[in-house]
Amino acid sequence: MASVCLYNATVYTGFALMERCAVLIEGGVIADVFSQRRFEQRRFGSEVQVVDVQGCYIAPGFIDTHIHGFGGFGTDDMSADSVIEMSRLLAQQGVTAFNPTLYPAERPRLIEAVKEASRAIGKESGARIMGLHLEGPFISPERLGVQRPETLSPVDLSYMEELWEASNGHIVNMTVAPELKNMRDLALYCTKKGIVLQAGHTNAQYENMVEGMQVGILHTTHLFNAMSKLDHRNPNAVGAVLIHPEMSCEIIADGVHVHPDLFKLLKRDKPSDKIVLVTDALKPTGQNPAEGPLYANGEEVIWKEGAFHRKIDDVIAGSGLTMIRGVQNLVRFGFSLEEALQAASTNPANVMRFKRLGTLVPGNEGDLVVFDKDFTIHATLVRGLFKKNNFV
Repeated sequence: MASVCLYNATVYTGFALMERCAVLIEGGVIADVFSQRRFEQRRFGSEVQVVDVQGCYIAPGFIDTHIHGFGGFGTDDMSADSVIEMSRLLAQQGVTAFNPTLYPAERPRLIEAVKEASRAIGKESGARIMGLHLEGPFISPERLGVQRPETLSPVDLSYMEELWEASNGHIVNMTVAPELKNMRDLALYCTKKGIVLQAGHTNAQYENMVEGMQVGILHTTHLFNAMSKLDHRNPNAVGAVLIHPEMSCEIIADGVHVHPDLFKLLKRDKPSDKIVLVTDALKPTGQNPAEGPLYANGEEVIWKEGAFHRKIDDVIAGSGLTMIRGVQNLVRFGFSLEEALQAASTNPANVMRFKRLGTLVPGNEGDLVVFDKDFTIHATLVRGLFKKNNFV
């Protein structure tokens, strides 16, 4: 495998921004991160591709742990080929790893969807698939969002075992409602399988959230959306996340799902390593609405006021966000660039327990993104291989 050295960059390692630096990748992993002065003193053989990134930023590749689709392809297609195409297209957007997110569906259909999405793992042409995110079916009928009530299920360990087997052991994270009966048994099962549980689509009261935390439900699906709201007599789900620093949370930074000023509250009250940027992007993200009807999860959606809305009732169905725009928005909402990049790469890797992703340190995977001060993506590398390269 060829080696690559990117130089003349400001590098975010996952810990700090370092100006006038270079990154060397050998055998698909980070070999070194060093100063421009050291770069100028080194001599590279013909086997090393040396690339001047012209003053751009280099950061660990973006990791989207909650995404349903992109560019007209989505998990609701129930096709491994669609997930593979998502992989290719997402790499053009600076994403180097993602968790294809499945909507709840009727039991036979969800089992088949899990099987199909799992078949894409290992066949990616762009961003790597870390594993699957199941957004249900063990969620609250009182906080559906645009999920369909007939697709939900009471907690059922035999159903969970069937989902696990259908995934071939590739379920990484799962959205659940902590208040559901028998959730403790489900949480203990998922802990043994290494599945990260996240509270979402939940009508939990505060005590339900605390009980969930005690059995390992320590992450949160799209904070503020589809969950019980903060109340002065019962902090509920939102309050629990803000009160307890050990809880991490997803956030959709499109300025529509969450008011921009709430990011100031989030930044003040949550440790910076507990905030995970996600897109929750739908299948038609990146498509031109003028070209015809757009569909997500089998229903027609329209692009309106910065988000996709379900046509039949105007309920917000999901975002059309990309990770690079999310990073840009976080900066616009008051985060430093380092904090925004941490939320887009380092934090999701840590929360999902992928220890060799999310930081640019020797021995870690050679997954990185190169972008300029205007937040335009110029290059993406996965395992040290260019998936996008505007410098050639």
